Amino acid sequence: MKTAAGFALLLGLTLFAALTLYEGADDVAHALASVGFGALWVAAIRLSQTFLSSFAWRALLPKPRPKPWLFCKLRWVRESINNLLPVAQIGGDLLGARLLRANGVQGGMASASVIVDLLAQTATQVVFTVVGVFFLLDSGADTDLTFGILAGMVIMTPALAGFWLAPRLLAMGWLDKVAEHVERRTGWDSLSGLPALRAGLDVILRRRSALTTALLIHMSIWFVGALEIWLALYLLGDPRSFATAITIESLGHAVKAAGFLIPGAWGVQEGGFIALCAAFGIGSPTAIALSLVKRIPDFVCGAPGLWVWRRMEGSSLRDFFFREKLAGREEPHGL
Repeated sequence: MKTAAGFALLLGLTLFAALTLYEGADDVAHALASVGFGALWVAAIRLSQTFLSSFAWRALLPKPRPKPWLFCKLRWVRESINNLLPVAQIGGDLLGARLLRANGVQGGMASASVIVDLLAQTATQVVFTVVGVFFLLDSGADTDLTFGILAGMVIMTPALAGFWLAPRLLAMGWLDKVAEHVERRTGWDSLSGLPALRAGLDVILRRRSALTTALLIHMSIWFVGALEIWLALYLLGDPRSFATAITIESLGHAVKAAGFLIPGAWGVQEGGFIALCAAFGIGSPTAIALSLVKRIPDFVCGAPGLWVWRRMEGSSLRDFFFREKLAGREEPHGL
């Protein structure tokens, strides 16, 4: 699995390099250099999004619940791992649930909160993408990204049904029998928490006001993210309206979702930005530079987030990956 992810990353970086060389590496570098320390303001917007999303996550849990600052740290860790460790075979969201359990939240409730938080985030992203499509049509701009946008929406749309399907699927008794069978054959006891997860989902999804709060927060976060595009274009010397920024941000995420097989969507995001920006008369070098400016917060905010993870885990990243490597060599029991 790591080999496949590594190959996909190499493919994406190759595509990115090819696009940059084709459009003019010097022009891209010149445009990116014009941003300067203004990129730190873009990173500040990204960090504000991360902390805002932590309040959406926290709102899903019934009282008593941990303090807001803990959720800020955990959400920071989740985003940092997802952005910077794409081939680590560990999801930042899964780790976030584990750290939440370590801080006093019952296991099933912790896992359920992460699942519903992701569903809320993806469901609002679908709505945000529809808003972007509306602005694109209203502008009269032409773009050849129809397939990419549709593919991204197809990938994201199941989250809309997730709120209705998740509790009903988990309520089916046959899942427990399947879990017991898998555990007997493989010795993998990770499925034994299904009843607790089911109970946690039931509690969270029944709290409609809290769910509405989480959805509203996530919806507002997508529009805050459009500020990154608006500010970045201003810093690149090609200022545009906020409506244009919303269009590029929303449809850029849809195209990125379509390239989910490539870690970080390297190359895919840049290609999408070139097509989207062309629809508004923005040059390709500026589009690639814009995509790179969007990636700067991944590192500026992500590196400290990995340090926070190390502090919370009480071990170094090297120790963590060494343990993961040893665990991967162990044969499952019962085979």
